[in-house]
Amino acid sequence: MKIKMIASDMDDTLLNNERKISPRNLAAIKRALAAGIVFTLATGRMNISIKPKPEQLQLDVPLIAYNGALVKGALSEKVYVRKPMQLQTALDALSYCKEKDYYVQVYIDDELLVKEENEYSRMYSRISGVPTTAVGEAVYHITKAPYKLLLMTESSDFAAAWQDVANRFDRRIDVTSSKDNFLELMEPAVNKWVAVKELAESFGIKPDEIMCIGDSNNDISMIANAGIGVAVANAKPQVQQAAKLITASNLSMDDKNTNVTKSHKVLLANRKSGAFSGVVDVLSFDVAEILL
Repeated sequence: MKIKMIASDMDDTLLNNERKISPRNLAAIKRALAAGIVFTLATGRMNISIKPKPEQLQLDVPLIAYNGALVKGALSEKVYVRKPMQLQTALDALSYCKEKDYYVQVYIDDELLVKEENEYSRMYSRISGVPTTAVGEAVYHITKAPYKLLLMTESSDFAAAWQDVANRFDRRIDVTSSKDNFLELMEPAVNKWVAVKELAESFGIKPDEIMCIGDSNNDISMIANAGIGVAVANAKPQVQQAAKLITASNLSMDDKNTNVTKSHKVLLANRKSGAFSGVVDVLSFDVAEILL
């Protein structure tokens, strides 16, 4: 099996604890590109939040944003996929959020709307590097279709909120999660795997020629369906269950991390059982040694 495309999640997968792509991972990505492999970032983040990474590194790669609702070239800005929510569906979901008093974020183009600033909005801005715009009650009465909505709840309420949203909007909304209290709502059939597959098709690449790497619930679709699905060691148990291979944690790929050598030794010892040493080694084609 020859891998022709690699799709990697960002937070808690490719990025280290400083939310940066380490020099080692950058070098590996560039080797992959030089070898003719298509590399893409696949994330729940908004496009404007992803763009600075490849722009700073001068990588003109496709970016899968909003869990697959938008796929756009980092430098070329070529649009491969665009699937916003139906406006009426979004308005119904926003009405539901108001009724339940849920904190909600609305993603319209490159603008991030909230009712008011609070601990959730400030936390999200720290992670994403994108400021929120407080618009008061207008957040529930948008006039343009968003790419996604994001609800945040207390951890103790999260599972119940997920189930309630899924039941209330069955077949009208796809629901997933990227972090323990991030509930993400998109148009039906919008997910990372659908976006990865459609992007691959534009390059003439088959599903079994794709490698996908991730850690959270919104990565399961692409990890389970790719030719090689890879979960990082810090991935949720259900993500590891869906993967064909388990690699080291994203923190093990931090050049400054003192646990790198230890992590490598542990995982290298388990290569025959399908483990190998880190995202950087996936991109350095250690996977070829496993498959041969």
